[in-house]
Amino acid sequence: MKLIQILLPTRDNAGRRFAGRRFQATARELTERFGGLTAHTRAPVEGLWKPARRRTQHDDLVIFEVIAPRLDRRWWRTFRERLERDYRQEKILTRVVDFSEV
Repeated sequence: MKLIQILLPTRDNAGRRFAGRRFQATARELTERFGGLTAHTRAPVEGLWKPARRRTQHDDLVIFEVIAPRLDRRWWRTFRERLERDYRQEKILTRVVDFSEV
């Protein structure tokens, strides 16, 4: 089993907050494909990174999680690229964790 996490920014690079319908559409698509979703949205997490020789950047993030029996890399690559366009980001981070149920 795979736990896939998608880290989504709450604002675009110009600081404009994304409308809730954008997150709802993403959540709906993931729920349809994987049969469920966990959304960490109540207290956005903080992301910090420092590009080479530039000031530290900051994002407030929400995290969507889905569980899948296997990782379809082609689908995830295409989905991530679309999210990068939709959320106007250079990169949307995703993580995959292998796990088994107890």
